[in-house]
Amino acid sequence: MKKVFAMATIVFFFALSSLTAIQADETCMSPYIAKIEGQEDFVYVWTLGVEGVGDEQDKLVTVDANPSSESYGKVVDILSVGGRNEAHHGGLTDDRRFLWAGGLDTSQIFVFDIHTDPSKPALVKVISDFTEKTGGLVGPHTFYALPGRMMITALSNNADQGGRTGFAEYNNAGDFIATHWIPTDGDLLGASKSGQFADGYGYDLRIKADKNIMLTSSFTGWSNYMMDFGTMLGDEAAMKRFGNTMVVWDMHARKPLKVLDVPGAPLEIRCAWDPENNWCLTSAALTSQLWIIYETESGEWDAKAVADIGVPAEIPLPVDISITADDKGLWVDTFLDGKARYFDISDPFAPKQVYEKQIGSQINMVSQSWDGERVYFTSSLLGNWDKTGDADEQYLKLYTWNGNELAHEWTVDFYAEGLGRAHIMRFGAYSIYGKVNPNMTQLSMNQNKTVN
Repeated sequence: MKKVFAMATIVFFFALSSLTAIQADETCMSPYIAKIEGQEDFVYVWTLGVEGVGDEQDKLVTVDANPSSESYGKVVDILSVGGRNEAHHGGLTDDRRFLWAGGLDTSQIFVFDIHTDPSKPALVKVISDFTEKTGGLVGPHTFYALPGRMMITALSNNADQGGRTGFAEYNNAGDFIATHWIPTDGDLLGASKSGQFADGYGYDLRIKADKNIMLTSSFTGWSNYMMDFGTMLGDEAAMKRFGNTMVVWDMHARKPLKVLDVPGAPLEIRCAWDPENNWCLTSAALTSQLWIIYETESGEWDAKAVADIGVPAEIPLPVDISITADDKGLWVDTFLDGKARYFDISDPFAPKQVYEKQIGSQINMVSQSWDGERVYFTSSLLGNWDKTGDADEQYLKLYTWNGNELAHEWTVDFYAEGLGRAHIMRFGAYSIYGKVNPNMTQLSMNQNKTVN
């Protein structure tokens, strides 16, 4: 296995040396995932079913994202999975042939074939024994590819439905490999504790492959994320059940090395792409702060709050973040005020907000193309946390970014089209599989090639 990882790391460094040739793909992806060069053809949106809306089921919605296509900006396929599972996050296998997507409530995992016909994904596998196989994990969240593996973080457990959890390792065929529990005060699992907390909570997972470092962040358990948002805010005990830690792991050995204090529910993690930049960033939802997790001169890893997001006292609730491919910019979405903020992170220890735009009444996920020119946004956070009434907007929106201003291109209204609540996005393209998009012009065909 070590040889496999070593070879993959070499491939990763070759890819880094060719960044100027890569024109597309989401910047939050694993470095081990096959990259798209050129224009993405599709955006796949994992969508929560809503009672009284369409067929009421969770579904994978495929939207045409190629401006050369006659159906540009339109829904071209809808694949419902039966029932409602609290559809949330999903991720691609390293070969980009399959998209795995999870349900936070039922802990079911749905595996879609997106390579046979990228315009029409097919549901090929449902993993319904996640909790049993993993020894009690509940709420599959992040799906992150390593060579031949899918790492799946969980948010909860089946013993008390709280935040104590871990992450699971599967192979690409969908076979369970191992469970890795997150350190707690009662069992540090060999890790050192750098501050007050070792809560065992989980959320996201990201790697710095060149440093053999993996990071996990923390959120809250089933008892909170399935609770009505207003009720939770008024529940003093519930508000104490949020994570305050990030854990530094040995990536190859899957061993926790150090537990860092990052108060206020640190959510998405985004790591610098340049191997010279030994740092990652996260946003703490409850304290509205950006944090840097970085390697010190002594070779240790530490965490530091480096910037406020909006006015923390107003609790804008930062959710998703997206780093630019050159490590110099960061998009931050804040759910409650519906804004996208852009930070200059040329100095990652002193981020500066330089732009903001109102995207909707609420906002959650952000995905940007590798060249930074296209930025996609979706709206849903959690089924019981989304706003209500007229403020419950559900959408996929595309904007173009010229470095100074976002310009709206198109919107897919998920309620108007009877789809439900739009959550996470992933890109698709014919070219990555050596196929030609039949709806493209010849000029676009010449531009859309795979990176080997």
